Amino acid sequence: MDKLRSMEIFVAVVDAGSFTAAAERFEISPVMVGKHIRALEQRLGAALLSRTTRRQSLTEIGRQYAEQCRLILAQIQSAESVAEAMRAVPRGRLKITAPVSFGAEWLSPALTEYLDLYPEVSVDLNLSDRVVDLVDEGFDIGLRIGTLQDSSMVARPLRPYGVVICAAPEYLAQRGTPHTPEELVQHECLDFLNWNPQARWRLRGQKNGNAVPPSRFRSNNSQSLRMAALSGFGIIMQADLMLARDIAAGRLVPLLQEHIPQPRPMHLLYSRDRQPTPKLTTLIDFLLERFGPSAPWPPTGPHL
Repeated sequence: MDKLRSMEIFVAVVDAGSFTAAAERFEISPVMVGKHIRALEQRLGAALLSRTTRRQSLTEIGRQYAEQCRLILAQIQSAESVAEAMRAVPRGRLKITAPVSFGAEWLSPALTEYLDLYPEVSVDLNLSDRVVDLVDEGFDIGLRIGTLQDSSMVARPLRPYGVVICAAPEYLAQRGTPHTPEELVQHECLDFLNWNPQARWRLRGQKNGNAVPPSRFRSNNSQSLRMAALSGFGIIMQADLMLARDIAAGRLVPLLQEHIPQPRPMHLLYSRDRQPTPKLTTLIDFLLERFGPSAPWPPTGPHL
């Protein structure tokens, strides 16, 4: 007798309350049901059912064995579901949340490449710098910058989120190049309003503590600050991923590189309870390939 088959039939007998009902479910005879039960009892060396002419009931061993059978059968079903899902074609809608700058500059074009690879998948991308509750708000995946507080999520590390200080060549030609953090007080510094107050312009080796350079132009939008820097108005401190193309093209010049703050961690998050569907697993693998710690920088791809 197949042991797992016998366990399934035994649980069916317990649930249905009779050999006949279990036999109908598995399309076998009640006699065959009885053979499966006796095979289990012989294997265990103990009776599972107490049978009389009118009724049958579980023995003490039978009750405990039935509970363990249910757990084992549920685990087998889960394993088979995972295997079946992995063989299936990725399809359906994915809901993703990410920080505004990273999402607009790098994640959005990468996602179009992913969608080209998997035409049966759709994406809803929500860009926000607030801390989003993935479970309560129904997100499949979140990208988060900074130290993580919630250990209930699966966290896959991505490339650290570094910053760079830059200015346009035109600005430097007119105002000069600062060589120490203290010299920034003599310059126009573009200030990002959404920074943590303790992190604003906190540079390594800064002798005057956490003094924020004066700024006549502040904004809660990094793209507006980037455009102001490109126009030659002032000095910007912003994510290196946001300014990488401008630096490579010579539109912006890096400054004070030895004083740049330490990069902050960035992670890809998803719920431990999420079923590992093909759409989810393929997106996780794709994003790790593009933005993982060992991925090339700047990221490469047809849309990047």
